[in-house]
Amino acid sequence: MAQTFLRRCLALMALLAATACSEGEGTEARAQAPAGMGRTLVVYYSFTNNVRTIVGELTKAVSADVVEVQPAEEGLDYAANGYEIGSSLIAGIRNHPDDADSYPDIKPTDIDFSEYDNIIVCTPLWWSQMAAPMQTFLFRNGQKMGGKHVALIVSSSSSGISSTVADAKRLIPNAVWTGDALWINDRNRSQTAVLLSEWLQSQTFQTSTETMKMLITIAGQTQIATLENNQAAKELAAKLQEDPVSVSLNSSGDFEIWGALGFSLTSSDERITAGPGDIILYDDSNICLFYGSNTWSYTRLGKIDGLSGSGLRSFLKAGERGIEAILSLPSDATEIKTLRSEPSHSGEDIIYSLKGERVTNPAKGVYIKNGKKTIE
Repeated sequence: MAQTFLRRCLALMALLAATACSEGEGTEARAQAPAGMGRTLVVYYSFTNNVRTIVGELTKAVSADVVEVQPAEEGLDYAANGYEIGSSLIAGIRNHPDDADSYPDIKPTDIDFSEYDNIIVCTPLWWSQMAAPMQTFLFRNGQKMGGKHVALIVSSSSSGISSTVADAKRLIPNAVWTGDALWINDRNRSQTAVLLSEWLQSQTFQTSTETMKMLITIAGQTQIATLENNQAAKELAAKLQEDPVSVSLNSSGDFEIWGALGFSLTSSDERITAGPGDIILYDDSNICLFYGSNTWSYTRLGKIDGLSGSGLRSFLKAGERGIEAILSLPSDATEIKTLRSEPSHSGEDIIYSLKGERVTNPAKGVYIKNGKKTIE
């Protein structure tokens, strides 16, 4: 009897201990990533291990591939003698930012950036600037990150991060920035998990199912187009995020209107047959809007939604020259509500949500039906 009672007491004590442990684990702060976040790459450099600790916390929340930037020459103490080596490197980059020889060498990295939707750059700052090894990495790879959704986390003792943010924007000129950079410093470092959680939720990361939309306006009429999920289309979207782009187009070959964008995009040409409504990149810097068909070596950019036949030819001003088109992004409902388009020849209503998504069976709400704002 005494042994049975003792066993029950021990079992009760073990249960209470396990409950206490699980409650303690349950209250531990942990960052939470946004739902549906697309494939993500985390790139970091850490000298004092502060950034490495941040990345460790970040990857508890975000499923990501992680690449560490490492100096080619090991064992250098950048902080010795009043940060003599580190400040000298920063001064060299600041004086000659376009000279590859200004950047300290780093160990090679082999990254296929086309595999990623989002890139999170994590770096310390040196003398208010981005740490030199990370600047080297971005100097070598920033152009490859064009069109990607890019976020920035900066660690410092107490210095502000505005100059480091400026370095990132200089080195990744065509990024789609997801929001404000996160600043973790000695005063808030103990709250890293909470800060990361709040910051992650505030960022506009690309989701794995995200469809990019573009608006095309010609002669006051606007149509929605769906962009491809490729590098050229993402770079175009990044350009349009800065400002709308105006292009002058001319008819050609009785199948397209085309003209120079004024900038180049990363092409991935293949021999394809472009058809009515297709949006095509030709020769890296020309955009072609098709109302007919042609077979050539092209890169697809997207497709105009909801128009075909004579309606498409009318919208594109087929056969005319000097056609002014404005390319832009639908940022909110106030931009979408100006759309005007024609119903299809089959009599089917063409309906979009205010986010620019085609809808076949709308529930109650506000929509764009045949180019006009309506309430269903």
